[in-house]
Order: sequence, then C-alpha cells, then structure tokens
Amino acid sequence: MALINQNLTTPRLPKAIKYVVIAIGLLILVSLLNPFVVINAGHRGVKTTFGKVEPVVFEEGLHFRVPIMQQVREINVQIQKAEGDGDAASRDLQQVHTKIALNYHLIPNRVAETYQLIGDLDSVGDRIIIPAVQEAFKATTAKYTAEELISKRPEVRDQISQFMKDRLLRHGIAIDEFSIVNFRFSESFNQAIEGKTTADQLKLKAERDLERIKVEAEQKIASAKAEAESLRLQKQEITPDLLKLREIENQRLALEKWNGQLPQVTGGTIPMINLGSR
Repeated sequence: MALINQNLTTPRLPKAIKYVVIAIGLLILVSLLNPFVVINAGHRGVKTTFGKVEPVVFEEGLHFRVPIMQQVREINVQIQKAEGDGDAASRDLQQVHTKIALNYHLIPNRVAETYQLIGDLDSVGDRIIIPAVQEAFKATTAKYTAEELISKRPEVRDQISQFMKDRLLRHGIAIDEFSIVNFRFSESFNQAIEGKTTADQLKLKAERDLERIKVEAEQKIASAKAEAESLRLQKQEITPDLLKLREIENQRLALEKWNGQLPQVTGGTIPMINLGSR
C-alpha cells in the first residue's frame, strides 16, 4: 500500500517544478521587457510609438507601455534657472552689456509638444533661453537711450520679460521669475555720467548759494526799510508843543531833585530860575 501511494505522488513533483519555472520565466520576461514605467514627482512622461510622439502625457505615478513598440521619456517640469548675457546698442548708440537671470519651467500639459519641437530638452537653456534673452535685450534697448535704461529700469525689465514670455510660450515654456542683474556701459560713458553728476551737484550748490544771498539781501533791505520808517514816524510826531512839554517836564524833574539850597557861585550873584511860562 505504501508503495502504491509513493507511485501516485511521484509524477506530481515535475508538474509543480514546471509551474515554478514558468513563473520565474515570466518574471524574467517582464523584467526584460519592462512594460511598466514610473513617473517621479515633478516630472511628466512623453510616450512614443515606434518613434512617433503620442499626444497623451503621463502624469506622476505608474503607467503601462507596450514593450518594444513604445518608449516613455521622463521630462522634468520643475522650476529651473537660466542666465544669459546680452550685448546691444541703445537708441543713442551707446554700447550696453547686461546679465539677465530667470526661472522657468516646461508647461506640464505641453511637454509632448515641446519634446516634439525641441527634442533634447536638457539643452533648452542653450538652444532656446539664451537666444531669446539676447533677442529680447537687443529689441528693447534700441528703444531707449543709455540714461533711460538706468532711470526707467523697471519699465525696461517689464518689456524684456513680456517679449520673452511671448517668445518662449510658443515652445511650451513659461517664465516664473525674471530680473536684470546689472547694466554695464563703456568706460567713456561712465566718465561722462560721472562728470554730468558732478556738474549737476555744483549747479545745485550754486543755485542754493544764490538763493541764500537773495534771502539775506531781502532781509537787510526789509530791516533798513523798517528802521527808516520808524525814524520817519518819530520825526512826524515831534511838534513845537511836544518840545515845550518835554522842556517843562525836564524843569519839573529838576525842581523835584532840588534840595532848597542855592548853588554857591563866585561874585555874590544869585542865579535866577525861570519858573514862568514862555
């Protein structure tokens, strides 16, 4: 009986091994063919079928592709930084150099279009951003004089930014931040600006000194006029009656101070005091 049971169970072992081998083979095949793709955070997936770009964009997460037929290119849509130099001439033919910095990102739902237009998206900065910076800078600076580029810097920045937004939007690229790091002019222009600034300061000082002198002169004239007017009024108030009244006042004060003794004089003559009215 034991022998019969042993014979019945023996054929089952190769069948189980067969299933295991098939399962392992499938795992290896799946691993080699790799029909699943994972799109990481901050990225999008562009699917191509035999090299043709499909309009469907894979978002973050797990996605299926047909092995061999389809490939998925993972594309970064996070904010990236780019810097570019620009050389141009202002409206008054002054040479201007600038450095422009910007943050940009690929528009997520347009990455398939961008990939189809540009191809290697790792070279977006060199192939698209930098040429756009140079073109925008040249087109904008030609509208302003060198001094206006300094005095109207926010306006110039906004115009360059808008030019670039319009240009890059055609390629599915959006600008997040934009700034002009600096303007640099020729040495002769810098010296001219410095000389003009010095002249303006000296002119302002001279105008202030002249204004101060005018004010001081007006103050002296006003003081002299006031003094003359005071003397004129006093002269008008002096009348014969006023002089007689002051003389009587002086005599009254003299009598109040007299101690009753006549002054001692040589020759025996007694001085007389006129107390009557004239």
